[in-house]
Amino acid sequence: MKHIFKQGKNDLPVLLLLHGTGGTENDLLPLAELIAPENSILSVRGNVSENGMPRFFKRLAEGVFDEEDLIKRTHELKAFIDDSSEKYEFDRHNVIAVGYSNGANIAGSLLFHEANSLRGAILHHPMVPLRNLKLPNLTGKPIFIGAGENDPICSPEETKELHDLFSQAGAEVTVHWEKAGHQLTQSEAEKAAEWYKKNF
Repeated sequence: MKHIFKQGKNDLPVLLLLHGTGGTENDLLPLAELIAPENSILSVRGNVSENGMPRFFKRLAEGVFDEEDLIKRTHELKAFIDDSSEKYEFDRHNVIAVGYSNGANIAGSLLFHEANSLRGAILHHPMVPLRNLKLPNLTGKPIFIGAGENDPICSPEETKELHDLFSQAGAEVTVHWEKAGHQLTQSEAEKAAEWYKKNF
């Protein structure tokens, strides 16, 4: 997978950056700089192209995921992180995802499939990646969800459903609401940075 790796301090978590639809591996670098400037970064570009826009998995329509492809791409991304941890010699158990929109959805899917795939996650405007899936035991796993009260793509009900699914699996979930839509605002980014400093 096309990516950027930036070496930081070895003892700190590696930030796995996952962009939104149409983004690239450069999009979330300023966000990582705000959240944890001393950490290593593994920023990945999605392998799927939708009319020339990079994504992490296919969709059938706006808000309707191609679940078969999502599952396949989730395993592909996990294998890529596994391989990258050997290549770049970082602790595989010390990876925190920072995802926006489509990137947040595949980060959520990683946790839906395997508890050890991530140490924690910052999810900006995620949806429920899959329904009718028994989640692994996520006891104590810190998860931040940034959401917009007027988000036309990810409704408040969807955010609450995702919060409940993670919480029922034992995760420690923090939801931060913005009076905004689907965009990632500066104040939401700052709240994510505050949350990171408290939890890691």
